[in-house]
Amino acid sequence: MSGYHSSGLGSLFDQHDQTGGFQADHSTPRTSLTATAASSTARQHTTSSYEEEEEDDLDDTTETGPLLHQAPSRPGGHIAIDLGEDLVGGRIPQRTPAEYKTITRELVNGNLILDVPVPTQVSQYSSLTGQHEFDYMRYSAATCDPDDFKKSGFSLRQQLYDPPRVTELFIVITMYNEDQELLYRTLHGVFQNITNLNKRKDATWDDESWKKVVVCIVSDGRFKANVGSLCAIAALGAYQSAVPVTTVNDENVVAHIFEYSTQVPISVIAPTSTRDDEKGVPPIQIIFCLKEQNQKKINSHRWFFNAFGPILLPEVCVLLDVGTMPGPTSIYHLWKAFDMNPGVAGACGEIVAMKGTYGENLVNPLVAAQNFEYKMANILDKPLESVLGYITVLPGAFSAYRYTALQNDELGEGPLQKYFMGDLQAGQTTDIFTANMYLAEDRVLCWELVSKRKSAYILHYVKSAYAETDLPEFISQRRRWLNGSFFAAVHSIWHFNYIYRSTHTFARKFWIHVEMAYQLYNLLFSWFALGNYYIAFVILSTSLEFLAPSIGSFNVFLKYVYIGLLIMSFLLALGNKPQASRWMYMIAFLGFGCLTMASFIVAYQGLKFDGTDDGPLIVRIFTNSVARDIVISLLSTYGLYIISSLIALDPWHMVTSFVQYLLIAPSYIMILNVYAFANIHDISWGTKTEVVDKDPNQAVPGKNKNEVKLRLPTEKEELDRAYDDAIFVLKAKPIVVDQKPDPTHSEDFFKTIRTNVLLAWVLSNALLASTISSKIPTVESVQLGTDKNSSGYFTFILYSIAMLALIRFIGSSMYMFVWMFGNTAIEFLSSARA
Repeated sequence: MSGYHSSGLGSLFDQHDQTGGFQADHSTPRTSLTATAASSTARQHTTSSYEEEEEDDLDDTTETGPLLHQAPSRPGGHIAIDLGEDLVGGRIPQRTPAEYKTITRELVNGNLILDVPVPTQVSQYSSLTGQHEFDYMRYSAATCDPDDFKKSGFSLRQQLYDPPRVTELFIVITMYNEDQELLYRTLHGVFQNITNLNKRKDATWDDESWKKVVVCIVSDGRFKANVGSLCAIAALGAYQSAVPVTTVNDENVVAHIFEYSTQVPISVIAPTSTRDDEKGVPPIQIIFCLKEQNQKKINSHRWFFNAFGPILLPEVCVLLDVGTMPGPTSIYHLWKAFDMNPGVAGACGEIVAMKGTYGENLVNPLVAAQNFEYKMANILDKPLESVLGYITVLPGAFSAYRYTALQNDELGEGPLQKYFMGDLQAGQTTDIFTANMYLAEDRVLCWELVSKRKSAYILHYVKSAYAETDLPEFISQRRRWLNGSFFAAVHSIWHFNYIYRSTHTFARKFWIHVEMAYQLYNLLFSWFALGNYYIAFVILSTSLEFLAPSIGSFNVFLKYVYIGLLIMSFLLALGNKPQASRWMYMIAFLGFGCLTMASFIVAYQGLKFDGTDDGPLIVRIFTNSVARDIVISLLSTYGLYIISSLIALDPWHMVTSFVQYLLIAPSYIMILNVYAFANIHDISWGTKTEVVDKDPNQAVPGKNKNEVKLRLPTEKEELDRAYDDAIFVLKAKPIVVDQKPDPTHSEDFFKTIRTNVLLAWVLSNALLASTISSKIPTVESVQLGTDKNSSGYFTFILYSIAMLALIRFIGSSMYMFVWMFGNTAIEFLSSARA
């Protein structure tokens, strides 16, 4: 192992100079828990206790203070933990900082940085003992903005080795208040991928590949974090709840950074798991960034990219959400896309809905419909956009970026500057368009990468990479997605001229223009979807009266039900949060599903019993223009779905989820679109911030300018006891924090804009629907000779849908052709390079 230079960091124990590979650099200030004024006698302590210095001007009581929760003792003399409601987030239940002795520590460049020994239980899993990174956890109390992290004198362990370690992959896992089961799932997938990289033998990866991979977990708010997840990270040795301080020399700490290279098996943090495939997992370099306040996911990414990125200078950055589990080799396949093509700035794989054991989750029609939607997006949309070079969105739950491609130019403008604009403007007055656009900041980032000045970057879809994830809360999440994607799409189309500042070839610019035209067409269709669906419904219902007049009264009833459900959707969207109206929304979904089913039944019955003997049903279909156009449109659309799924070698969703999607599809327009446009004033996606209560542990000024006094445990047994407590919590029932609706923006200005946009959307769709509906022929108009014709517009809608599906199918087929026949060449080139 390469030598480790402490840069002023000492051990908590007096035997630190004997740890293998660790070389204390005494030329810089020491920030270990070794007291600077300790006597030579004090340095004779054994490794079972910290060296300490009591201060006269602070309470130095050593008596055991009250525990957070008193409960009967459990075997072994440890304290049983009472998992009360007040422990859903925050600290692992253990002793309070007020119980520890006060000690003095020196600062490094004005920053509090400590090397803390890991508990004995963590050390027992280490096969590489006697090395500093496995025996000590490093803690840094950041009092600066993430953009100032490096220039404020902070560093990371990877830069302290001799020579400094090269980071090829930098993986971030963003966390809010998810429980340990979701964290376990993600870490399990990440650990599997690092193990796979460590077993590879090529020009980049070998049996020490783990040194080239750093896993960064960023938790959004210390007192919002789930206690079970904190216990899981503590079980890995990358967190100790007694260490964080809230102030350093009266400056508020904004983030707590813990660094540790763990060898603890992942099964330790999931005691109920029966997995045994963690054997042979190499050490995992972990950075755990615990933000003091909840400041949203985009701020967590700013810590990752702007604070830690400039220090590690990684080649590829991988983004994951807690709960998303990448496939065992998926991260390697993402990295391979960057390695084989230096022009790739970003890449993503397939997001797979978690279907449960034997697909049991598909029993829920909402899960099945979303599963179908995800599958078709990954079979048709992502491949088409990948072929054209511009993927409109790389999902934040599982995607990767080339770090150098993200960097801003010399003027400070570029992809990261645009990406973090929403975070930097948090709390400031901004226009509603920008606020909604930054609900989908990943879409903004994708456009900025492709159109980056003096660059020719493309985005790529990697079919062989996938990640499983739980489906999010449906309506509220879709509101953010729909509003964010709509305004981001308007932004990219309006600024399509940005593509000319890039150095793309003429051919690439041409195809990006083709894609922008395609996106514009889709945008217009989404705007008028409400009116077009009503027109299609009315034309279908009215035309059937010619075939079977007896069902005319039933069609009128269906129209009233349709309008009633639509009004109900508007009232719910304007007056209620989905969480408060679950049953009403369920009725609306069920109503539109039944309406769709009834329409199909009525259509079939109308064609089957039309009172004529003109031949078989297929003949009657093609002798009726409306029926013929509907059948051709449906066959061309869903027929292409089936064919493209077969070509992609993934057709099972057509069997398990197609019918559910078909029944819920109208609700995507009538409920989700209505809710989205009715709530564009709500920009609460990640814009919440709060002030939390101060923790009693603070690093206050010491006697000297470069010293601070703080309370820390002074016995190693206390660390071991805290570790036992964490394991005890993990064995208990997972602690789940109730999700509360996000507060909405209450300014009248935003609500006024919401009203204007909603009126424009509703009135434009109503005008279209009324204009076309007035030209729909009825039985009476035909009998009176005043027939009006609207079949032309209806035919336009149907064939436009078929045309859009055909474009997606062509793009998907081209991608599959390249993927199938190109992989052989890629593997050949890869082996040749190795």
